[in-house]
Amino acid sequence: MEYRPLGRTGVQVSCVVLGTDNFANPTLEAECVQIIDAALDAGVNLIDTSNSYAKGEAENIIGRALKRSGRREQVLLATKVHYPTGPGVNERGNSRLHIMRACEASLQRLQTDCIDLYQTHRPEMHVPLDETLRAFDDLVTQGKVRYIGSTTAPAWHVVESVMLSEIKGYVKLVSEQTPYNLLDRRVENELIPACQRHELAVFTWSPLAMGMLAGRYAAADASPADSRAVLRGGIYAERVTQRGVEAGNRFAALAREHGIDPAQAAVAWVKDQPGVTAPILGPRTLAQLQSMLPAAEMTLPESLRAVCDAITPPGGVTASFFNSAPWMKWKVV
Repeated sequence: MEYRPLGRTGVQVSCVVLGTDNFANPTLEAECVQIIDAALDAGVNLIDTSNSYAKGEAENIIGRALKRSGRREQVLLATKVHYPTGPGVNERGNSRLHIMRACEASLQRLQTDCIDLYQTHRPEMHVPLDETLRAFDDLVTQGKVRYIGSTTAPAWHVVESVMLSEIKGYVKLVSEQTPYNLLDRRVENELIPACQRHELAVFTWSPLAMGMLAGRYAAADASPADSRAVLRGGIYAERVTQRGVEAGNRFAALAREHGIDPAQAAVAWVKDQPGVTAPILGPRTLAQLQSMLPAAEMTLPESLRAVCDAITPPGGVTASFFNSAPWMKWKVV
């Protein structure tokens, strides 16, 4: 397993990390535990979750699994705050009130005394950024959080966070987590260069583009029954378009021509893009994790990487993965 710096920190993280959005929704706890153990056995040392995944149950599962195995010190735990945790008007968002309360709840569910990387799950434009950063700064000072990051934010917001922390003496972001795959390359235009400039780690979600890059779809209206597009619908289903399916199947065919599993090729493509620290693997089953892990040690041949630019040009977009970001107004059809 290759390890890379967590931004400007002295911490090293594996070049692929484990995402847990499927934990408890739909993956049952017994298999989640197997997934965690297999990932750690392979050298993965960062588990990414959120207090919103399965209404907090993903954090509970991770906490129980690491307590039983005694492997907490092998792992960097990353979780998030932003989405609603209850019906109350203040049980959501990036306010100081919600962040402080949500952190305490996440610590309890994860059965740990400190979150290694605490991230805003989305930016909240009407909340003063200094309020959010000051809350994070206090959590770091209290020893409840080690590092902070943001998720699915525009480049200007990331840079403003860094600059505001510099001016006010707050703890700085060390990472940004963003959607990035061969079908949506828009982060290459501004976000990744901004992160490189300010030495932020970049974690990328949905490297398989909802499975389109793995060749799992015959057509946009023929999604597999076990796909998130079917199981969850909504924004997940919106990402699967006919254009995206056709481009994904083209990539999958090219990968097979090179003797490479398409899912592994999709992960490896993201992993070695400039500025990327690690793609996030989000397996639904243990078999899916095991099928993707070889990508950590894989380098795509230049002949395959070159033709990828013909599928979606650098900085371009074929299928939108920013449809859960209210600030992104441009839609792809």
